[in-house]
Amino acid sequence: MWRRVYLVLLAVRVYFALSPSYLHPDEHFQGPEVIAGDIFDWRITRTWEFTSSAPIRSVFPLWVVYGVPMHLLRWIAPGSEPPSPWLVFNTLRILFFLISFVLEDWALQELIASPRLRRTSLLLLASSFVTWTYQTHTFSNAVETIGVAWALVLIQRIKTSKEAAWLSSGLFGMTVAFCLFNRITFPAFILLPAFQLLPHFLRHPTCIIPLTLTTLLTAGAAVYYDTVFYSANTPTASLTSLTSLFETAPIITPINNLLYNASPANLSNHGLHPRWTHFLVNLPQLLGPAILCLVTIRRASLPVLSAISGISLLSIFPHQEARFLIPAVPLLLCSISLPRNKILNKLWITSWIIFNVLLGTLFGVFHQGGVIPTQVYLGSLPSTLTPTTAVWWKTYSPPTWLLGAKDDSLTTVDLMGSSLDKLIETVEPLADCSQKNYLVAPLSATALDNFISINSPSQSFTLEKKWEYINHFNLDDLDFADDGVLPTIQRVVGRRGLAVWRIGKVGC
Repeated sequence: MWRRVYLVLLAVRVYFALSPSYLHPDEHFQGPEVIAGDIFDWRITRTWEFTSSAPIRSVFPLWVVYGVPMHLLRWIAPGSEPPSPWLVFNTLRILFFLISFVLEDWALQELIASPRLRRTSLLLLASSFVTWTYQTHTFSNAVETIGVAWALVLIQRIKTSKEAAWLSSGLFGMTVAFCLFNRITFPAFILLPAFQLLPHFLRHPTCIIPLTLTTLLTAGAAVYYDTVFYSANTPTASLTSLTSLFETAPIITPINNLLYNASPANLSNHGLHPRWTHFLVNLPQLLGPAILCLVTIRRASLPVLSAISGISLLSIFPHQEARFLIPAVPLLLCSISLPRNKILNKLWITSWIIFNVLLGTLFGVFHQGGVIPTQVYLGSLPSTLTPTTAVWWKTYSPPTWLLGAKDDSLTTVDLMGSSLDKLIETVEPLADCSQKNYLVAPLSATALDNFISINSPSQSFTLEKKWEYINHFNLDDLDFADDGVLPTIQRVVGRRGLAVWRIGKVGC
């Protein structure tokens, strides 16, 4: 019976993997956006993490995770043209689904000895909205989650081995180095579990050799690649030979990242939170009813130690987002026990299903769900219909790479959550009878209603709807204070969708 449920949940994971929701700009701008331009010769947008004088993001893991499949797609694509951005997007989503399904579930089976607890843990993980959404999106947090799980598997293999665990030690060193360059938060999750390696290394000190060797080789490869990448993108740099590379100061992105995040002034630009946010807000948001089952944990297993270590250390920093705790979700779900009382058990399972269906639908289908399809639509328009400018308002930043080659002829203006006055100031000069300029905005933005029809000859511009995608919620447009709770929900839900409007001029 449990296998049938697991297969159904597997199909659910595939559905959400292919659903074009958009959870956070980092899933694009710290992932495929960085790599797509070099492989497909598409114009892209590199954010400040990659363009500052002290870059804080390593491109080495990005090339491994995104560059390899993109190169394969480029190689197998028929003809001389690169594959469509939509194909690349869905390929990466399926890849992340497979990584989650194969590697994450496999790791849990190794970490849990009891067959009964293993079945329960796999079903909990497969039915979590975090698995459906965050783990199938191109987040560095999703890669980190797999890295943490397999680091724990390798720790368990090493500490239980009676012989010198050379292979596992080498793989552990490589995993630690790779995941450190992926996210500097990774060591927080393995700090406490790593202490359990000391007895084995004291009995078999030769295991330190492969551990050190693979760590240094992987870290060295990352530093080398980052130095080449960032130096090549610096106008004053000239790396004409390997010798000139060694004369260049190495770029060590984890150190830059740590120094940046150690400054409260820097973190204030991204939002400061109370130290208890991870424990009292973010963790309940990710676990839902499972948060009540944490009291059933009786043993300090490797997953429990890892979760405690990660959440506690990350709580030291005042910038706290829920996605930072994603690696802790499978670790805690495989450590809890469900209520034994039949009535309580049924109530808990019911609440667990409702919680994950609601949040899975919200974040996996509707959350900024129109941004990706709209960008693909703009990129697929024939040349005769291609707009000169596309102004985006009240949405997440549109990923430039999804326009493909079309971006050469299309200027994107990202107003994000700017005021209506700023929008009007931007759009008015674009009201030209001889050009095709578009506005992309949520249907829930009622302020645009005044421009849909011609109300007066002096009206500065008009809007004509050309295209819309209905599965789109703009949660940043929830204005409960001014509009009230019920009217706001009716507006955002009842007028859900993202539309493309042709900017026109009265009299054209």
